Amino acid sequence: MKFSELKKNKWFLVISSTYVLILIFFIVWMIFFDTNSYFIHRELDEDIKGLEENKEFYKKEIEKDKAFIEKMKDSSEMEKFAREKYYLKKENEDIYIIEDEDSLKNSKDNE
Repeated sequence: MKFSELKKNKWFLVISSTYVLILIFFIVWMIFFDTNSYFIHRELDEDIKGLEENKEFYKKEIEKDKAFIEKMKDSSEMEKFAREKYYLKKENEDIYIIEDEDSLKNSKDNE
């Protein structure tokens, strides 16, 4: 097919139209090169999804902490927690920590 015949072809006339060329250029620019391109939007959507998952995790952690704080309002629970976690004691009181060999192995494995 010669160039003169190609010029008469209907598809060639449509594609070579100035408006169509500008439209194609605009679409390519918006998809690949623009600061608001499709790829950037996709990456930002993934970031948003990750942040929403973090939000759910932290909401659950807040609920756990609220329950713990509510539990610690009781003075006997607070004393129990302080004794178990921080090995606090009353005056004139001795504390003996007895650990099994199995618990020692597990604590070394976790470190």
